[in-house]
Amino acid sequence: MGEKSFKDRISTYLNIGAGKKTESMKAYKEHLFQIVDKTMSYSVSNHPLPLCMIDADGKFLWFNKKFADIYQDAELVNAGIYRVTGLKASEFFTEDPVEKPVMVTHNGKHYKVVSSYLDEDKNNSAVLYWIDMTNYELLKNLYKDEKSCYAYIIVDNYDELIGSSPDDRKSIVAAEIEKAIRQWAGRISASITRYRNSQYFIIFEQKHFERLEASKFSILDEVREIETDADFPVSLSIGIGVGGKTPQQGDEYAAAALDLALGRGGDQAVVKKVSKIEYYGGRLQTVEKRNKGKSRIMAHALRQLIEQTNQVIIMGHRKPDMDSFGAAVGISRIAKNRNKPAYIIINSYNESLNEMYNMAVETGNYKFINNEEAMALADKETLVVVVDTHRPSMVECPDLLTKTDKLVVIDHHRKAEEFIDNATLTYMEAYASSTAELITEILQYSSGEKKEIDKYEAEALLAGISVDTNRFSIKTGVRTFEAASWLRRMGADTAIVRQFFQNDMDVLKQRSKIVSSTTMPLTGIAMAKCEGKHLDVQVINSMAADEMLNIKGVKASFVVGENEDGLTVVSARSLGDINVQTIMEKLGGGGNLTKAGAQIEIPVDETLDLIVALVKELEPK
Repeated sequence: MGEKSFKDRISTYLNIGAGKKTESMKAYKEHLFQIVDKTMSYSVSNHPLPLCMIDADGKFLWFNKKFADIYQDAELVNAGIYRVTGLKASEFFTEDPVEKPVMVTHNGKHYKVVSSYLDEDKNNSAVLYWIDMTNYELLKNLYKDEKSCYAYIIVDNYDELIGSSPDDRKSIVAAEIEKAIRQWAGRISASITRYRNSQYFIIFEQKHFERLEASKFSILDEVREIETDADFPVSLSIGIGVGGKTPQQGDEYAAAALDLALGRGGDQAVVKKVSKIEYYGGRLQTVEKRNKGKSRIMAHALRQLIEQTNQVIIMGHRKPDMDSFGAAVGISRIAKNRNKPAYIIINSYNESLNEMYNMAVETGNYKFINNEEAMALADKETLVVVVDTHRPSMVECPDLLTKTDKLVVIDHHRKAEEFIDNATLTYMEAYASSTAELITEILQYSSGEKKEIDKYEAEALLAGISVDTNRFSIKTGVRTFEAASWLRRMGADTAIVRQFFQNDMDVLKQRSKIVSSTTMPLTGIAMAKCEGKHLDVQVINSMAADEMLNIKGVKASFVVGENEDGLTVVSARSLGDINVQTIMEKLGGGGNLTKAGAQIEIPVDETLDLIVALVKELEPK
């Protein structure tokens, strides 16, 4: 590799003092060369490693007996390394200055192939050495298989589940749940400990993990079949940590995974690996919590934070919808009731919010600012409230999250891998229909005054609830109607709320065109695309997807279109049998079980095909 050959070095040494050279010295040099040639030839032929020599085209120039013992069909004539071993010559003749070993498997054995070259430019020929790594690979796999995985299991709504059973059935239901979990743990030879009535900690070997993945965590379906006296089935939240370098790290992975599972509404298993998170299950609607105690606690905590700050800045997600905007207006009212200035960040909004936004401006009761103004106003003592999202990349002003020490997050979406992790107060309830519903409950407990909100604020919150429930038709619980009833008593006019939902003729025509082109590539799955590019394609797609759920037999709908920037926008809706959030997360989006979306840089037609493939994969029939 740029150095003199062995013969050249000997020759140089023997030629020192050329004037004194004798015939005997010449004879000695020739004799030495013969010895070297013979020794090198013998050494190569009987090398302890299998080796072969190839040219730049991958043709064999020569190989030794040990190589022939491994590859018995190797021939010197008309045979190349690719046909015999499956390796390409280009893997060895590269411009890369760092020579990387190549791994190959043959007849159950693993070899590392390293190369050396017969000239400086590495372009003519190479000698390849086969180093047996079988024992090393077996040891590596054994180490991997025997590594410990950690898991936390929580029975969702355990107290409500047992409380709904008559006295003579309580112990039976509890025992059946315990039996199902312990039998499942036994099938993977796991150590299991119950540290509370509804909570378990298990440890199992990683070699069993592939079986759990292949079965898509069948325990979720098994416990769902247990008969109870409640009006909802048994469900589990499972958090699993895989691949931690230490037991402490594995336990931290499992705890973080469980936190995600609970934040996403339960009835699912979340697996956290070193740099990857995977989700399984999540097919049930989140069970509504009957007790409003948490709302009361959150209202009290939020009131204290507002009283301790000098000002409140509120922001939702980019391109806010009625839920995000209505929730922001509601937080603004809470701040005003505590005599604190409140600002709402709005950079831009969809046409569907035009009527609602203009009415807010006309009242003159709200201070709307953009990102630049927010950054200029904020300081360490400013309270920033994020509504209707918990993902830093989705908020109106991401830089604001690091400018203050006081952060509040209020959201109803299922928890995503990316979330605001430095919040002082977090209120996330996946059971809630909307963030506006959560804010409405907080408003009821945040002030002792008789008149907590004005008429417009009640209408804005009611519109927020309406848009996320598709006019109270999906994901609507008892507490949703209780919140709507309170807003009605506070003066909300349903006729005004209806006006917020009015659209111009062009939007309605486009929606009808999309719905009329609906196809059903899979049973229960309705799909359509919005032709051309549109400024408000997200609104149009959402309206069409909602409308397509009215088609008989449709369980989920997907509408795909292109916005003015050339991005493909997907709107997904479900009646609850299919988790559209899981499907949209595979495309980099998110949402909740019945309402989700994504924006991707894949052509519209390819996106439709991809969605079909994801539905087949994630929702097998």
